[in-house]
Amino acid sequence: MSPYPVERPRRLRSTPALRRLVAETSIEPRHLVLPMFVKEGAAEPVPIRSMPGVVQHTRESLRKAAAEAVGAGVGGLMLFAVPEESSKDPLGRAGTDPDGILQVALRDVVAEVGDATVVMSDLCLDEYTSHGHCGVLGPDGTVDNDASLARYAEMGLVQAAAGSAVLGLSGMMDGQVGAVRSALDLAGRYDVVLLAYASKYASSFYGPFREAVESSLVGDRRTYQVDPSNGIEALREVELDVAEGADIVMVKPALSYLDVVRQVRDAVTVPVAAYQVSGEYAMVEAAAANGWLDRERAIVETVTSIRRAGADLVFTYWATELAQILR
Repeated sequence: MSPYPVERPRRLRSTPALRRLVAETSIEPRHLVLPMFVKEGAAEPVPIRSMPGVVQHTRESLRKAAAEAVGAGVGGLMLFAVPEESSKDPLGRAGTDPDGILQVALRDVVAEVGDATVVMSDLCLDEYTSHGHCGVLGPDGTVDNDASLARYAEMGLVQAAAGSAVLGLSGMMDGQVGAVRSALDLAGRYDVVLLAYASKYASSFYGPFREAVESSLVGDRRTYQVDPSNGIEALREVELDVAEGADIVMVKPALSYLDVVRQVRDAVTVPVAAYQVSGEYAMVEAAAANGWLDRERAIVETVTSIRRAGADLVFTYWATELAQILR
C-alpha cells in the first residue's frame, strides 16, 4: 500500500488559475442589489454614524450614486425613504402621496438610469408612521393586519405609477402579496414584479438601519416578524407568498440564516434573494476599522457565502464597491 494519500484535493488549490477554474460559487455584479436611502429636504448627503460609508442621500446625490452603481454593473437598486418627521402620522399617509419623497426619488432614478438596471422600492409603512410600526394600529394598540393590507395596496399602485419595476413587500403582514397583486392586476399593472420579504426575522441586526431611516418605532415587531428560532415557519411563509403570486422571495437577514436560504432555495422555483443587513455590514466595517480583519476579503467572503447558500440575488450595502472589485 502506498504511504502517500491516494486522493490529493490540494492539487486543485495550488494556483490562482486552478482555484478560479474549479470554483463552485461565483459572484457577478448582476447578482447584487444596492439599498439606498433618500432623505426628504436634505441639502447635502448625511453620513449614517453606524454604517460608515453609507449616507442618507439628497435627490441629486441619489441620482449620481445610482449612475455609479449602474456603471459598475450592479443588478438593481432598492430605494428607501427618510421622510421629514413632520410628515409622519398614524396611517403613514406620506407613503401613498404621489409627491412623497419615495415617489419623487423613484421618478428621479428612473429618469437617470432608465432600463439600465432594475429600480425597486420598499413597500412598507414603518418609515412613514409616527409609531414606527410596519402597519396600521388598531384601537388596542396592536398592528391591524387587514387594515394594513389596504394601505399596502394603495402604496403598491402609487409606487408602480412612479416607475418602480419591483415592489419590495417588507411588512410581514399575512396576505400582503395577494392584496398588492390583486390591486395591481385590477389596475392593469401585470408588469410589476413583487419581491416578498417572505422570511423576515425579528432580528437584532437591524439596529443601524433604524438609524438610517430615523425610525420612530416604539416597542418591537415580534408579533409579525419570524422568531429567530424557527426554520419550518419560515418555509411556510415562503410557500404562502409564492401561492399568492410572489415573483421573488427573500430571506432577511442573510448571514445568521444561511440554513434558511438553502432550505428556501431547495423548496421553490422562483428566484431567491437574501439581504445582508445593516448590522452585518456594520460588524465587518467596525472590525476592519480596528485592524481585526481584511476588509475586502471579508466583503467577498461574506457575499460568497450567501450565494453559496443558494441566493440568486444579494442585497448588500457594498454592492457598488463589490461590483467594482469583481470587474
